[in-house]
Amino acid sequence: MTENKNYQNPDVQEPDSDEITIDWMDILRRIYAIRKSLYKAAGVGVILGILIALSIPKQYTVTVTLSPEMSGDKASGGLASLASSFLGGSVSSGSNDALNVTLAPDIVASTPFVLELFNARVQTLDGKLDTTLTAYMDEQKKPWWGYIKAAPGMAIGAIKSLFSEKTDSVPTAINPFQLTQKEAAKVASIKQAITAEVDKKTAMTTITVTLQDSKVTAIVADSVVAKLQQYIVDYRIKKAKEDCDYLEQLYHERQQEYYDAQSKYAHYFDSNRNIAFQSVRAEQERLQNDMSLAYQVYSQVAQQLQVARAKIQEEKPVFAVVEPATIPLQPSGTSRKTILVGVVFLTICCVGAWKLLGIYLWKSLKKKA
Repeated sequence: MTENKNYQNPDVQEPDSDEITIDWMDILRRIYAIRKSLYKAAGVGVILGILIALSIPKQYTVTVTLSPEMSGDKASGGLASLASSFLGGSVSSGSNDALNVTLAPDIVASTPFVLELFNARVQTLDGKLDTTLTAYMDEQKKPWWGYIKAAPGMAIGAIKSLFSEKTDSVPTAINPFQLTQKEAAKVASIKQAITAEVDKKTAMTTITVTLQDSKVTAIVADSVVAKLQQYIVDYRIKKAKEDCDYLEQLYHERQQEYYDAQSKYAHYFDSNRNIAFQSVRAEQERLQNDMSLAYQVYSQVAQQLQVARAKIQEEKPVFAVVEPATIPLQPSGTSRKTILVGVVFLTICCVGAWKLLGIYLWKSLKKKA
């Protein structure tokens, strides 16, 4: 009986032939073989890295943190409530404020808000430039590739100017409804430099401004905070001001009516003091009632006016500045050393990938073609 030498134990499996094995030594040998190319790539990367790092202008970032004042319990302990309690009235405890604190980013990014910053005065740290924000944006430096991208547009503009009639341009007010191309570009650049974020849990508002001069950045951040506060304050007290103006007008009208009724009563009383006719007494009583009624209306309007005046003052505080704007000492963003190292590393990786894989794949495609 012969033994079957081809018999295999079913429990013993052959190794999977599709398993990929990596020969690290072979990869190291291939990398060592192209070391001269990698050295050249590193040299080119150093040159490119220096050019790119020096071309990117320094930028400074200023962050301001604001804490909004919650108005939910104002009515129960504010000035309006205090005035109303003294005058015998009452105020509503509800607050239906359409301007929520979470809208601060939308307000800062709105075109009308940005246009209000155009004429904000700024000054560079070295004191060489003292101008408006919109003029300073034209003075900011660009990397060399930015000028390359803008070259076609500048050439087209120069050609158009040759065929257009030159007229003395008179500066006109900016129309937010119809911006020119230059104005729209400045609005977009300022929007990119100014951002606002709101923490939904704490309702803390963070405003960030990034520009190329540290002092200008701090001035713009402070201006943004001031204008945002004023914007929200104006909105919050707008309705209270309208109510106060209306009550002011109504107050003077009711006051004049009371004075007229008082004058009529006094004149009639003096003229008929010694007359005992019943008709005279009836007319005197009627005039006295008119005077009393006019005084009651006048007194109620006066009370409401005092409450409205207190409500304007109550609505004014909106934000408390937790972290004010200060001139930064160090630039923000990616450092030049990091840019240099990153460009060198990327150049070496690209050359190495081409030498190790790219050439092989290129030759395979040429053979198939």
